[in-house]
Amino acid sequence: MTSTSQAQPPEGRKARPEHLGHVIFIAAAAAMGGFLFGYDSSVINGAVVAIRDRFDVGPEVLAQVIAAALIGCAIGAATAGRIADRIGRIRVMQIAATLFTISAVGSALPFALWDLAMWRVLGGVAIGMASVIGPAYIAEVSPPAYRGRLASFQQAAIVIGIAISQLVNWAILSFADGKQRGEIAGLEAWQWMLGVMVVPSVLYGLLSFIIPESPRFLISVGREEKARKVLLDVEGKDVDLDLRVAEIEQNMRHEHKPTFKDLLGGRFGFLPIVWIGIGLSVFQQLVGINVIFYYSSSLWQSVGINPESSFLYSFETSIVNIIGTVIAMIFVDRIGRKPLALIGSVGMAASLGCAAWAFSYKSGVGDAVSLPSLQGTVALIAANFFVLFFALSWGVVVWVLLGEMFPGRIRAAALGVAASAQWIANWLITVTFPTLSDWNLSGAYMIYTFFALLSIPFILKWVPETKGKALEEMG
Repeated sequence: MTSTSQAQPPEGRKARPEHLGHVIFIAAAAAMGGFLFGYDSSVINGAVVAIRDRFDVGPEVLAQVIAAALIGCAIGAATAGRIADRIGRIRVMQIAATLFTISAVGSALPFALWDLAMWRVLGGVAIGMASVIGPAYIAEVSPPAYRGRLASFQQAAIVIGIAISQLVNWAILSFADGKQRGEIAGLEAWQWMLGVMVVPSVLYGLLSFIIPESPRFLISVGREEKARKVLLDVEGKDVDLDLRVAEIEQNMRHEHKPTFKDLLGGRFGFLPIVWIGIGLSVFQQLVGINVIFYYSSSLWQSVGINPESSFLYSFETSIVNIIGTVIAMIFVDRIGRKPLALIGSVGMAASLGCAAWAFSYKSGVGDAVSLPSLQGTVALIAANFFVLFFALSWGVVVWVLLGEMFPGRIRAAALGVAASAQWIANWLITVTFPTLSDWNLSGAYMIYTFFALLSIPFILKWVPETKGKALEEMG
């Protein structure tokens, strides 16, 4: 039987909505969860040394506290899809905004180390929920011709959140005379760094009351007229609304509420497409990108760069991240998802290899470490090129693909599993880096280089191209 998605004329797929600015606003508002994701993930970078001194802990315990949020991320990601199918995408955003706010206040005012870890876990649940609901919602409200660019808003928001967190950290540090434990209005600088996240958290919650619910969810709960209005707003009056509603309804008639069991059935447990999603998520983290954002200040200090300069280098790296993301947003719908991912893998492997070579010249121990001038320059340039290639490829492409590639009947559940795998891999990289860097910093970067190289055959053999396809065509 020919599906209605195949019967839709090509011009419908390419229709430019009359209120494209409104569509962009909707996607940007939903991507505020990504901003908080980036901000919360990176803001801890400015507080690492202060937390270690305040609670007098070693690198292994400190790594566990930093990574505690990632356990919450996995929980939030695993549950967000099913909750969204029950109560709607917007309600999940509002829950996440509330958790972000509570976490920010609690993290800024901890009584003890376990207390800080608990608030980090709570914030992680919010990040995990936002990491799933953002791409899924944006994919569902975006016109097919613009979906790749709008879906890339999620990653754009993440990298802007990272950059803003570095800028906020630097500004707070300036007020505290360059001391992470310097007092400002009765609180230490690092507490302000963590607490400022209350502002974007509240803004995210307020924006969630303005944007519309997903038309697919509205149709699933029998609110067809409301769904038609949303489709008209986001896809334009030239699109056949009867056909679009029928298309979504037909797709939904062949699906049911996805469960974990629906993801099983392949030779190795999960369906092949679920394994591909897991692979994308895991490779995105195993190249070591979050080492740059969680530990960049302490990393640069570990190779002899003074604290104030290390913060500036971290911020500069965030700007490179934004530039790379803009490049991806421009090209993701033009050249496709797979070519961008391949370009990124090759570039990341070369950059990480150069960084590994440079760090092999590190000398000294403890606070008295340094790199020769040439190798120090190479390390800085390689780190920036690594971030650039990641941002223009895997940083955006993975979120776009995870929002697009799964069949409708398993989309929410599969996205939750893939996102959970991403957070588990993120946790693994985060908790192992301090030990690996103490053992051999160059060796750690060689491991990340290996995974960047391994991602190339993975893309070529298994990753599908979703450019230009409607969600209902993903089978």
